[in-house]
Amino acid sequence: MNKYNLEEVIRMAITELSGVSRASANTLEAYGRDLRDFLDFCTEHNIDDIRLVKKNIILLHLKYLHEKELAKNSISRKLSAIRRLFNFSVRNNLIEQSPVKKIPNPKFKRKLPETISLDSFLEIYRLIDEENENDCSKRNKAIFELLYGCALRVSELCGLNIGDIDLSGMNIRVFGKGSKTRIVPLGKKSKSIIEDYINSLENSHHGNPLLLYSNNERITRHQVYSIVKKYLSRVSDIEKKSPHILRHSAATHMLDRDADLMAVKEILGHENLSTTQIYTHVSIERLKKSYKKAHPKSQEESL
Repeated sequence: MNKYNLEEVIRMAITELSGVSRASANTLEAYGRDLRDFLDFCTEHNIDDIRLVKKNIILLHLKYLHEKELAKNSISRKLSAIRRLFNFSVRNNLIEQSPVKKIPNPKFKRKLPETISLDSFLEIYRLIDEENENDCSKRNKAIFELLYGCALRVSELCGLNIGDIDLSGMNIRVFGKGSKTRIVPLGKKSKSIIEDYINSLENSHHGNPLLLYSNNERITRHQVYSIVKKYLSRVSDIEKKSPHILRHSAATHMLDRDADLMAVKEILGHENLSTTQIYTHVSIERLKKSYKKAHPKSQEESL
């Protein structure tokens, strides 16, 4: 085994990320994909040794990505993966200095997350009730209540077991990003909907998956996406109709109602406060739109 072989170093770096950092499956998949793209680029330029990768090759790779009209945030993510690879190589004495050290991430304006209104969310419940699909309607309500009422990520939702729900203590145990566990409070409305769903299950053993699909197996991300998209399409014209919209909406609505920023950070399970702060910008933008629409001084004809 050649310890300097680029493909082998990438494999070792991914193994470390999987074991030491305990990154999620989604993070590992994205990291591996970005580094394989970089490996392919280096191979095309006859580079197969980590020591031969210099700053100019990385800049050439970034130029190639830009010419492919890849979004700046995607290029930034790929550069972060490459940066992590060379930091790994320095730590393991494969190279003396990272060629990425003085390459800045591309600057891009962070797009504010889309949200739906509380009225739209309540309309989804009305639509689910109209369909009257017995256990499916109860499960679908539980899905929306956990994604919005508890602001969960879709992976966190799918990973829940019945034993993670503490109805008497009115909270749920969530296994989140970076293999970190957090406790999320459960509101009265959420408790009622989830309790109703659990009572409808044939087997409510604590170790069983909370959310099941038609085959009585744990629900998948793809199935949740399909269910959420179906209802969001009927109540909103937002561009991206994904489960994360409900998490965005929950965070924004909490801050709209003067929730403490640190408390929202803990509920969402964010590592950094800066990630949570994006929702304050959403609230401010919503305030500006309301002002422009309603305040007489915001109208040009009044000036």
